Formats: sequence, C-alpha cells, structure tokens
Amino acid sequence: MNFQAIRAIYSFEMSRTRRTLGQSIISPVISTVLYFIVFGSAIGGRIPEIDGVSYGAFIVPGLVMLSLLGQSVSNASFGIYFPRFTGTIYELLSAPVSYLEIVVSYVGAAATKSIVIGVIILATAGLFVPLHILHPGWMILFLVLTAITFSLLGFILGIWADGFEKLQMVPLLIITPLTFLGGSFYSINILPPFWKTVSLFNPVVYLVSGFRWSFYGVGDVSLGISLGMTLLFLVAFLAIVAWIFKTGYRIKA
Repeated sequence: MNFQAIRAIYSFEMSRTRRTLGQSIISPVISTVLYFIVFGSAIGGRIPEIDGVSYGAFIVPGLVMLSLLGQSVSNASFGIYFPRFTGTIYELLSAPVSYLEIVVSYVGAAATKSIVIGVIILATAGLFVPLHILHPGWMILFLVLTAITFSLLGFILGIWADGFEKLQMVPLLIITPLTFLGGSFYSINILPPFWKTVSLFNPVVYLVSGFRWSFYGVGDVSLGISLGMTLLFLVAFLAIVAWIFKTGYRIKA
C-alpha cells in the first residue's frame, strides 16, 4: 500500500475544503439550522413528542443524516469528476498508484468532510435542544459507515456523470427526497399500514433508524436490520467500484 500517495491525494482533497470553507461547511450548517428552526417550531408545536422523545430532539439524527448523505455524495462525486473533466485523471492512472489507493484517498477525504460537518451540526443542535446519546459507540459507527457508504456512491456517480447536470441530478432528485421520506422528521410507525410498508423499501429508513436508536434507544426497525442494511449497501457499492476499475468504465475512454 502506497501510503505516501494516499496522503498526497487525501491532503489535496482536504485542502479544497479549506479553500471553499463557506460552501463546504458553513452553508450546510446554516441550511440545517434553518430546517431545525422551521420544523422544530412549526411541527414541534403540534407534536410534543414521538416515542417519548421531544420532537426537537427527535429530528436531530434525521437532520444529521440529511446533511451527511448529501455532503458525502456531493464531495466524492465532485472530487473524482473534476480530474476526469480536466484530464488529470490520466496522470493519476499512469502514476504508481493502485485503484485501491485512489478509492481510499478520494472516499476517505469525502467521508472525513461529511463526518466533520455531521459533528458540527450535532454541536449546533445542542444549542437548541438538550442532546443525550445513549450509545455513543453505535452513533460513531453509524456515522462513519454511512459517510463511507455514500461517499462510495458519490465516487460512482462522479465516474458515471458526463456533465455537471448529472452530478446534481441524483442528490437533488433522489437522495434528498428519499431522506425526507425516510423518517428524518417523523417515525414511519405513525403512517398508515400501506405507506409504512412502502417506506420500508426506502433504504434511508434503515440508516436514519439505526442512527436515531444510538441516541434514544428507539427506532423504526431493529438495530440488527439497520446495521445489516447499511453493511449491505457498503458491500454493493464496493462491488460496483471494483467493477468500474476492472472494466475501465468511463475512466480509460
């Protein structure tokens, strides 16, 4: 494993975050705070609590996931798309760097950025509602697994996209709606039976449920199912990335 190469690519990607601090960190935090104020004030006044948790505290894990998923996909997709767009990807492919090291560098940097934003959002939410994390170890595990998993998805999208429009299309038209409908701001247990069953086909439900369980010990599905589905998504995206480098899909062409 060429750790020097990994560190070089990783450092370059992280330095891009420092150059665009407002867009990379401040903007997602402000957006999340606005979500918190609007949903916490408008809906929280009508729904005092869900599953024994005050509504303001209940939506905090969902808000973190909303930002984490979007940022993981966006950071990783833009990170790998720009070298393809400028043609510098060929210099990277011709360097003594393996495909594994390329993936670890770009995905690691994207996941790191997303985790930092998630932690900042948690700290910001603590200014509005009292937070109590029952299972901090599980919280960190879900935070890291989700960041890595969706950074892999973003990496795949960055390879697949042949224009900036496609980079924005999936996060805006698929990831964000799935997150809103995945129990971020409500429990799917309050839905009618039919819509609850439909919600179980939404992969984000399992991510949000497991993450929320780590805070309050309550979730829409069991912890084992949440963890199992998260690992399943991780393995599936890893398999797709392996296939991309094996076939050279949209990289060598």
